[in-house]
Amino acid sequence: MIILKSAREIEEMKTAGQIVADCHREVSKIIKPGITTQEINDFVARHIIKLGAKQFTKGYNGFPAETCASVNDVVAHGFPGKKPLEEGDLLKLDIVAEYDGWFGDSCWTYAIGQISLEAERLIQVTKECLDIGISKALPGNRLGDVTSAIQQHAESNGFSVVRDLLAHGVGRSLHEDPNFEHIGVAGKGVRLREGMVFTIEPMINQGTFRITIDEDGWTARTADGKLSAQFEHTLALTEDGPLVLTAH
Repeated sequence: MIILKSAREIEEMKTAGQIVADCHREVSKIIKPGITTQEINDFVARHIIKLGAKQFTKGYNGFPAETCASVNDVVAHGFPGKKPLEEGDLLKLDIVAEYDGWFGDSCWTYAIGQISLEAERLIQVTKECLDIGISKALPGNRLGDVTSAIQQHAESNGFSVVRDLLAHGVGRSLHEDPNFEHIGVAGKGVRLREGMVFTIEPMINQGTFRITIDEDGWTARTADGKLSAQFEHTLALTEDGPLVLTAH
């Protein structure tokens, strides 16, 4: 069941979203070659608390950390670790915060030092996929209008869209309906309505869209070992169009 939020509830959700945005702004200042993803995770954990919010992911179904830190071929749900990041790496950092019972959720891809031109293009196209998806998230449209536009842009640029990891509704639970892939057919799917709040979070791969899951039960990797990028925002649908709650 899709839970529609009132204008007042959406206003309340802004704080959680902006706490996540502030975490990304501040952590971006320390991300560079030589830092470990564990150090990045610990910085974010402290910053969430500093801003008066609660972390969510540590302990969620056994997940061991406050962030998902996914490097290079890791698509999502990577565990922070002690290996230093190297020049040319891509880091996907997914941050969730809870404030006053509401959730904010956003992932950003960070280039570590100087990266390859192909990696730069992957990041650019992935960010464009997010922006295109948001532009289609209008009351009266259907989810397929959002997801088909993302799929078309990614594939027209020679990349693929991960199918097995889903976007989701957000509210007083991190995962609400609707749950959906970032592929589809225009004009199909759930009708978008004012008051819906959900993520758009395309995961775009250099090679195949297929993924594998490590023995830890969490870490998702590209099946061919090629790079993956992701950008994610939490947005609310209003009478004026999409309101990005986690905007930087």
